[in-house]
Amino acid sequence: MVVSIEGVTKKFGKQTALDQVSFNIVESQVTGFLGPNGAGKTTLMKIITGILHPTSGRVLFDGENIGDSPLVIKKKIGYLPEHNPLYENMYIKEYLYFAARFFYTRNDAKQKVNEMIVKTGLTAEQNKQISALSKGYRQRVGLAQALIHDPEVLILDEPTSGLDPNQIIEIRNLIKETGKHRTILLSTHIMQEVEAICDRIVVINKGKVVADNRPKEMKMSKRTNVLELNGAIEKSCFEKIEGIERIEFLDGKWFIESHTDVREPISKMIAEKGLLVLSMQAQENSLEEVFRELTK
Repeated sequence: MVVSIEGVTKKFGKQTALDQVSFNIVESQVTGFLGPNGAGKTTLMKIITGILHPTSGRVLFDGENIGDSPLVIKKKIGYLPEHNPLYENMYIKEYLYFAARFFYTRNDAKQKVNEMIVKTGLTAEQNKQISALSKGYRQRVGLAQALIHDPEVLILDEPTSGLDPNQIIEIRNLIKETGKHRTILLSTHIMQEVEAICDRIVVINKGKVVADNRPKEMKMSKRTNVLELNGAIEKSCFEKIEGIERIEFLDGKWFIESHTDVREPISKMIAEKGLLVLSMQAQENSLEEVFRELTK
């Protein structure tokens, strides 16, 4: 299923939370949805799931507007909000059975609950009351609830929040496996999660989309070439090359930042000066650096 966000704007009084946001979420792909706090991520997720209505624009599920068929489309969506709402007085199996009965007959619901308990690693805790669970296991219960009806679209807002390293890897693998057959939008502030899970990244800042690309291409959107020469050269020689944005000389090496590949014109210029390149290495920027650059 393809989810199309088309020109979505959301205003709360005079405040614009989302401003003409447009992008697609495609099937069999995990799309990472990044942005600083207050950028509009949760607002858009609530609009996609039909909890909020946009001021203008629309959200389409395989071409069908959720505003026209909310009940039909909501059955196809699984949602894990950032603040995972659970009935703490219920036991895990009781709560999941309660959620499953919205979609299944009695016997089918019991079978589905047992499947999800195993799938989300809740077997050892399945007879506990939710109030007695750690935050990590509460996240697992929330994820099990979101998946229990085999949704075609899965919206996850900070799904690994509060998990220990071992739990993070387990949930990460579950999301990756789930993403092979579903349309997933994943919000997180953990860049390691983005690189490990996401096939594509959409970055939002101040209510607007500022980047949409694959993690590898996004990291290469800003390049740093580390250059070592066999002699001295003036900084002004580099400044004449189109595409170079920042130049710094440190510990006998030139550090050259650009948004395009400038290795060829640099090599040509150095040869014209009668110098030799001893080494030239491209440094890949981290996602953290790219994110900070996009949202500063």
